[in-house]
Amino acid sequence: MQERLNALIHTTVTGLGYELWGFEYRPYAESALLRIFIDSPNGITVDDCGKVSNQLGAALDVEDLIPVAYVLEVSSPGVDRVLFTPEQYQRYIGEKLKVRTQLPVQARRNFVGVLCAATAEAITLELEDGSCEIPYAVIDRGRLVYEMKTTPKKGKRSGAHS
Repeated sequence: MQERLNALIHTTVTGLGYELWGFEYRPYAESALLRIFIDSPNGITVDDCGKVSNQLGAALDVEDLIPVAYVLEVSSPGVDRVLFTPEQYQRYIGEKLKVRTQLPVQARRNFVGVLCAATAEAITLELEDGSCEIPYAVIDRGRLVYEMKTTPKKGKRSGAHS
């Protein structure tokens, strides 16, 4: 089922002219959540998400790949984007990440650090207390940590009037 679901999502999203950034499928006892992340060089609008949601929802209903009631969410990856593939991790070397693992690595499951390497098998994070290699096989979720860059406006002083 996972392979057919992956193919249907990929075909539908790319067929509409968008990049499939990734997706999460979370089955529960009597329901499921299917979260799709789409991207485009021009950015993603609410209309883009609606178009993909309508098309994909219809295709999923026809193919009947999800055996329970499900919620379909379509969004852009955002500035704090979830990373799914080694290639995506490689794009963000030097950036700050938050990673949660399925199993403990060095006696922990939650990490925040700067991504200093990404191979085909694992990532290496530089943490406050050293570095840590985390295999993709144990990563539950990895995402960018958005840090707003603030620069003071030049030529303005608070409380001063001309």
